[in-house]
Amino acid sequence: MIETSLFHPVASAADVADKPFAAHLLGQEIVLWRDSRGAVHAFADRCPHRGAALSMGRIRGDLLECAYHGWAFEGGGHCVAVPAVPAFKPPAEHRACAYSARIAYGLVWVALQADATSAVPAFDAEDDARLRKFNCGPYEVATSAPRIVENFLDMSHFGFVHEGWLGSRDATAMEPYKVQTTPTGFLATECRAWQPQASLNAPGGSMIEYTYEVNAPYTCVLTKIPEEQGDGCRDAIALFVCPLEPERSRVWIRMAQTDFESSDEQLQGFQNTIFGQDQPVLESQRPRRLPIGTTGPVTELHSAADRSSSAYRRYLREQGITFGVC
Repeated sequence: MIETSLFHPVASAADVADKPFAAHLLGQEIVLWRDSRGAVHAFADRCPHRGAALSMGRIRGDLLECAYHGWAFEGGGHCVAVPAVPAFKPPAEHRACAYSARIAYGLVWVALQADATSAVPAFDAEDDARLRKFNCGPYEVATSAPRIVENFLDMSHFGFVHEGWLGSRDATAMEPYKVQTTPTGFLATECRAWQPQASLNAPGGSMIEYTYEVNAPYTCVLTKIPEEQGDGCRDAIALFVCPLEPERSRVWIRMAQTDFESSDEQLQGFQNTIFGQDQPVLESQRPRRLPIGTTGPVTELHSAADRSSSAYRRYLREQGITFGVC
């Protein structure tokens, strides 16, 4: 399954501190922990001795200790101590199942392989010192990760789901926009919409131009370009979805904003409102898994406004994604 070779967000970095932290990814229970240097590690949440959850254990310096019999594992997964037999030198095969873990954008990312070579999805705005960065979420959503990404790409629902905020029923017609492939996915440009309240401190309605980039199966980055803004500084929003189960997901939204005046709570509250409007619609969609096949028992209709959705479904097929689709 190609999904296991990719990095996915599984926890806020701040939540992985001085105790083991239980997480979930692609139907698997995992445990996250930090060693004495602060490096983060990820194991299957199962001791190879008698199957107890390693997340119940404790951290001792550079070791994760199982709560059941005290077997201790170093960051690579090798068991280095069996307290019941102090003189025993555990062989190489005495090891926990170790995965790859990295920290980026205030989140812990995990690939369910020991030495994954893929990259964490790019968020170029992270390196722009003019922008303020913070996270919103996580949001627990009873639907598949691809459904959430497709909704993020979709502008034609703004006037109905986000009426008075991101859209208006009096301005629902969408201008044609462009979709082009990239080495990591695709880009949708010249996506324009009239918005009554495009951001927390927007003084009034304005025409907003969006650019969307899908650069990983469960990730999408948008930039928002207000009509009046001409200094080259753009708000950016990244959607990072953790595929917990085929029909259950956890979502973080990484914000890179020009607004340095509002508090974190105010800005997060605005995003919570927008996502809260989306969530009941997302959870109502059937099937919960995104139909990406061109034939079969489930098909969905499309219009010219759905270019991004069609490109996304085609991209998932080309990537061989099977988790969260049908």
